[in-house]
Amino acid sequence: MPSQVRMLDDVRPDESDHEFLPAMSRSWLVPWYDLTARLRGLGRLYRRTVELARIRPGQRVLDVGCGTGNLSREVLRAAPDAVVTGLDPDGESLRRAARKLRRRRRGEVTLVRGFAHRLPVPDASQDHVVSSLALHHVPAEEKERLAGEIARVLRPGGRVTIADFAGDHASAHEHASEGSPGHGDDGGTHHGQHDHGPGRGHRHQPGHGPGSRTHDADNADGGIERLLTAAGLADARTVERMPLLGDSVILVQAHR
Repeated sequence: MPSQVRMLDDVRPDESDHEFLPAMSRSWLVPWYDLTARLRGLGRLYRRTVELARIRPGQRVLDVGCGTGNLSREVLRAAPDAVVTGLDPDGESLRRAARKLRRRRRGEVTLVRGFAHRLPVPDASQDHVVSSLALHHVPAEEKERLAGEIARVLRPGGRVTIADFAGDHASAHEHASEGSPGHGDDGGTHHGQHDHGPGRGHRHQPGHGPGSRTHDADNADGGIERLLTAAGLADARTVERMPLLGDSVILVQAHR
């Protein structure tokens, strides 16, 4: 029997003007995302993320920034009877994910259009939260809200596994820029944030995969681990690092 896939829209009226970065950073490029992901070897990252998460059949999994469903598909390959919820703000990406995931023979999937500052599942309901190449689209204050939401939705003993750019290159570039002309306190680029122009820097939500990298400097120097620890999660640490897309990607885990 094919996987049961349903789609929900969880965007509230007061969230309708939130900006986000779609796959490939442009809506018209979304149909090319999966081909680009294959050519750039992202399948290896999806598989490794799921391996490290150690998801078992029947467990409940929330995929934050699920995009076109590649990581969710790997979850169902590893744990065919998993109950998966995928969250993304881009409706076109979710429609492509639905077509893809319906080809799976088993599993239950709910794809939700919404934003990561408000995860669409009840308290203590998830065995796992996973995310791949989405966190770097989120500014620091939104990352903090997301980390709190992850702590809220994980059951006791549940695990979060995040794969994202390490941010080392961006961090080094920004440290080198500090104190130079044009990088003062009145609007330059500082460690941990990027200036995107008036009204834009604080409004990006998780996108996914190869495309614009907006806030990856926040991940440098243990940034993701500190974020998860501050939210009350335990044993937050980088468990693996791999080269990808000419950069370094870290895989970070913590548990409730």
